[in-house]
Amino acid sequence: MELAVGEIISGKVTGITKFGAFVSLPEGKTGLVHISEVDQSYVSNIRDHLSEGQEVKVKIIAVDENGRINLSIKKAQPRPASERRPFNNRSNNGGNVAGKNTGYPQRSGSRKPQRPISGTYAAAKEVPTSFEDKLKHFMQDSESRMADIRRNTDKKNGSRRRK
Repeated sequence: MELAVGEIISGKVTGITKFGAFVSLPEGKTGLVHISEVDQSYVSNIRDHLSEGQEVKVKIIAVDENGRINLSIKKAQPRPASERRPFNNRSNNGGNVAGKNTGYPQRSGSRKPQRPISGTYAAAKEVPTSFEDKLKHFMQDSESRMADIRRNTDKKNGSRRRK
């Protein structure tokens, strides 16, 4: 029986390290479950979740060119209902983007907060609309950042520019 990526099989935990657990698989093969693949929540101590000799269901997530097998316990388990997102649910109007209903709730902001890097750029500035305005804004911002970098580099090197 050849082990294939995506297959869910059962195995026995044979060893535990601080970075993961080794699981014995059929045909005498061994795979590694990384600590990040043990549970849906954050795992600081793997021994709180697994013990040697424990039977576990694992999913094969990768087999590299050296024959090492990467396994996941959390992907072998069904996702909790709280983490499932609806797929093409037309009754959910929260994902209405430009007249299209995606079925997903619309985010109320970007993932990373927008903050100015240099003092010359104010977060409250109006965003340019045309390409030329955007390009002009980008070039001004870029020149300002490069001047800051040059100034800081000159301070570290102990050199000054002469006028």
